[in-house]
Amino acid sequence: MTTMLSSDLPLTQIGRGKVRDIYAVDDDRLLLVTTDRISAFDVVMSETIPMKGAVLTQVSAWWFDQLGGVVPHHMISADIDEIIDAVPTLQGHRAALAGRTMLCRRTTVFPIECVIRGYITGSAWKEYAASGTLAGEKLAEGLKESERLVPPIFSPATKAETGHDENITIARMREIIGDEAAYTLESMTRAVYTQGEEVAREQGIIIADTKFEFGRDKDGRIILIDEVMTPDSSRFWAADTYAPGRSQPSFDKQPLRDYLDAERRAGRWNGEAPPPKLPAEIVEATSKRYLDAYRRLTGTDLIVT
Repeated sequence: MTTMLSSDLPLTQIGRGKVRDIYAVDDDRLLLVTTDRISAFDVVMSETIPMKGAVLTQVSAWWFDQLGGVVPHHMISADIDEIIDAVPTLQGHRAALAGRTMLCRRTTVFPIECVIRGYITGSAWKEYAASGTLAGEKLAEGLKESERLVPPIFSPATKAETGHDENITIARMREIIGDEAAYTLESMTRAVYTQGEEVAREQGIIIADTKFEFGRDKDGRIILIDEVMTPDSSRFWAADTYAPGRSQPSFDKQPLRDYLDAERRAGRWNGEAPPPKLPAEIVEATSKRYLDAYRRLTGTDLIVT
C-alpha cells in the first residue's frame, strides 16, 4: 500500500492530530484516518513510516473485537468495504483508505488521558527515582526500574493540545470531570488493562503501561474510544527478555528515538521543529518494528487489501 502523509476526503474534517485525521460523517458517526505520520519528542517528522497507519488501526480493531464483552467501545467497522457501503462517497478513495480507516460512533470526549502503569518505567520512573513519588504522591520505597507494580497504578493526565500531557492526581481528575465519571473511567481503565495484559502475555508481550481515552455517547453511556493498546499508546516489551533493574527494549519507534538522540548529542538537531531528515534505513527499521508488534500480538502478518 502507498504511504499517507495527510488525507483529503469529501467529508468535513473536524480534527487533525499528530497521526490521525478526523472527519464528520453525520451527527452520530466519525471517520478516523490514521496516516503514516510519526512524531518523536513532540515533533512530527517530515517522512512517513510505511504501514504504520494500518498497524495502529488494525491493532486497535483487533483489541476492540477482544474487548467487546469487557467495555462498550466506539468502533463500528475497520473493514474498508463495510465502511464504503456505509459512506458511499468514499468509493473513489478506497485504495488510500484501506487498512487505515475506522468508522466510529461520535462522543463527547473526556479531557483526561487514562494512563495505567503495570510497571514503573519512563517518566514515572524518572519522577520516582528523583523523589519517590508519582504525580506528587508517595510510592513504596525500594522499587527498581521496570519493576512490576501490584496492583497497577492508575495515573491520569490532562490532555495537551501541544507539548507533553501533565500527570495529575485522581483528586484533581475528580475536580475536572466529577466523582462519578472519575470512578467509571478508572474502573473501565483497570478492566481493559487487566484483560489486555493477560491476552498480550499469552503472546509473549508485556504491556508495561498504556493510555486510554473515553467519551460519552448520545445515549449518555461512557465508552472506550480512540486507539487501544497500540505501539503508539503503549509500551510493549518482550516477555522472554524482561528483567527488572534496567530499561527494556520496546516494540515501537525506538529506532527513530535512538537516531534523534544521536543527532541531538552530535549538535545537529536542537530538539525543535523542523526535524532532521531521516535516513532510509531508520524509516525501514521503524516500519519493521511496528509490523513486528502486530505480528507478535495477533499471531498473523498484516495484509491490507
